[in-house]
Amino acid sequence: MPHKPLYDITPFTALDYPDHLAAIFWFAKCNMRCVYCYNKDIVFGEGEISQEEAIAFLKSRVGLLEAVVLSGGEATLYSDLAGFCKKIKQLGFKIKLDTNGLNPEMIQELVEEKLIDYIALDYKAPKEKYLEITKDKHFDRFSKTLNFLIQKQFPFEVRTTVHSDLLRVEEINRIIRDLVKRGYKGTYYLQPFVFTEHTIGKVKEEKKPFDTSQLWDELNVVWRK
Repeated sequence: MPHKPLYDITPFTALDYPDHLAAIFWFAKCNMRCVYCYNKDIVFGEGEISQEEAIAFLKSRVGLLEAVVLSGGEATLYSDLAGFCKKIKQLGFKIKLDTNGLNPEMIQELVEEKLIDYIALDYKAPKEKYLEITKDKHFDRFSKTLNFLIQKQFPFEVRTTVHSDLLRVEEINRIIRDLVKRGYKGTYYLQPFVFTEHTIGKVKEEKKPFDTSQLWDELNVVWRK
């Protein structure tokens, strides 16, 4: 029986890949347990769709879609991601990767082999709060991915999910300063926390809204609603 890496497919989105009509491939499993994550079914669930089934779906969308977004979960946990990307590219689709950056070796391979076109990199929290937010201690691996993408001048964005009780303004400013220090020139996107009853860490609603007026202005920061 073929391995089934995908939890689900969103057949159409005009929002998730800038300026492209795309499908989203949701990869099952994740190597983080972010307290605000509301995709518990994807993080803990099993894959339902094989690589072959996903490629068959894309063949039916040639000429209708321009791109595929690899999201999750965490796509870089899939050992044959490079081979999967080759098949997607052979059909003429561009590829965007959403990633937490914890697999710098795979990301480097995908970039250097020209198997992806754009990356959205999640900067979950400053180093000193990384474990608290993600339940993962490998900030150094995320850091390696971030430095590689900056040095390579690869097209990518950095984004952070904001819950004002978990990450204060000064902590977001710390991320901004770190990005500037590393030489990041792109846009830094802040995404509001989406409250549900089913977050991994059973996070409550914010007590007060996040005050964007206090953010450091040395980087182009966009509040993505």
